[in-house]
Amino acid sequence: MPKYQRLRDRVREECPQVVLHEAPAATDGELALAHAPGYIDDMSAGRLSDAAMRAIGFPWSQAMVERARRSVGATVGAARAALRDGVAAQLAGGTHHAHADRGAGFCVFNDTAVAARLMQAEAHRLQRRLLRVLVIDLDVHQGDGTAAILRDDDTVFTLSLHGARNYPARKARSDLDVELPDACTDERYLEALDAALEQVWCRHGSTLPGLAIFLAGADPHEGDRLGRLKLSAQGLAERDRRVFDALRQRAIPAAVTMAGGYGTDIDATVAVHLRTIEEAARSAALWPVQRGSAVASMEQSHS
Repeated sequence: MPKYQRLRDRVREECPQVVLHEAPAATDGELALAHAPGYIDDMSAGRLSDAAMRAIGFPWSQAMVERARRSVGATVGAARAALRDGVAAQLAGGTHHAHADRGAGFCVFNDTAVAARLMQAEAHRLQRRLLRVLVIDLDVHQGDGTAAILRDDDTVFTLSLHGARNYPARKARSDLDVELPDACTDERYLEALDAALEQVWCRHGSTLPGLAIFLAGADPHEGDRLGRLKLSAQGLAERDRRVFDALRQRAIPAAVTMAGGYGTDIDATVAVHLRTIEEAARSAALWPVQRGSAVASMEQSHS
């Protein structure tokens, strides 16, 4: 948990081009775009069973619920800012193991699914247009909750590049899953990423997404306790650069979340996340629609 405070402090000190905002808490109505109302009510009131809370991994508290709501609100804010400015980020998020009716793996509510559906609803209400969304999930763990929630939705394309033998043991089915072997290094990973992105563009044809939500996990790093892959910090920075470049070249706005990162050295994990923010800011400065500063939605934890 301390990585979020450290990341915010480093962004404030080292990235003057990034504007920080406090994230609002997602409402029940917003959460209901991706979650069962009964689950939202039970989580908010602390009525979930001990087994359900153990699956999430956090003890219940009102502060934990508030933090989870703000994590979703931060991704919603980043998505709105990306649609306006081209590139935006939030300093936590990527809670992709949360399913419609349950949480898991340190994930309470699914910020990606909520933000995708809310941006679609706002695009329809304000502009009467269909907004297609692309999810690029590069956390080392498969985004099973996101895949399950959006399984039957052909307006959202889910890509997950993840460790084949890592959590969760039972994978869901994304629109495109790429499984990687243990100890995968930079070269093989980047080749797999390039091939996956090419498949995404081929499968979309001339109908490109109008928004991408990019989960840039730090957990593929070689120093991660839970990752099982062997990417260097330089390899992860190149990963981020390739994703942002590919999206910018196609004029697809990008909202990025930090997702997982569990390094034995917390400062190494924070450094990987910081490079992601720096790459986002670099891409924002080159954005063809509107040049300017990157906008980061800052999650504020009340725990």
